[in-house]
Amino acid sequence: MKNIFYFFVFFLVFSSACTPKEPSANAVQEKNVALARQVYEHFNKHEWEKMANLYVENAEFKDPSFGQKTVQQSRKQIIEKYKGLETMFPDVRDEVVAVYPSGEKHVIVEFVSSGTAPDGTKWQLPICTVFTIENGLISKDFTYYDNFEEPKK
Repeated sequence: MKNIFYFFVFFLVFSSACTPKEPSANAVQEKNVALARQVYEHFNKHEWEKMANLYVENAEFKDPSFGQKTVQQSRKQIIEKYKGLETMFPDVRDEVVAVYPSGEKHVIVEFVSSGTAPDGTKWQLPICTVFTIENGLISKDFTYYDNFEEPKK
């Protein structure tokens, strides 16, 4: 009987030690925050291919530049979009103001985008993006900003 008890204790200890542990919620959030920050590092270096590779092959985007509806964008389309942005604003860059992890799948990033228009006018635009991250890649990029232009007088 004593041997069965020891075997049972040994089995419990050994089996729990061999069971893979799920990463803690905090560890997942830290990885997600690091991934979100990488987006802006690549953006500011205009490394569009590296930035696009942080997304799933066909990610969902919500962005005023696409209209009111959510659209799917392939990595190739992401690269083309940002190459076009760089062509219009060669010095475009984003300054991250704050990063807010939210649960195990979301990161909210507050930032200010800036650049110089073709006519030499400098501009700044406050923006907020909500990233959904699944399996280590961005699956959704929902970006919000006010693109309303005041009428010229």
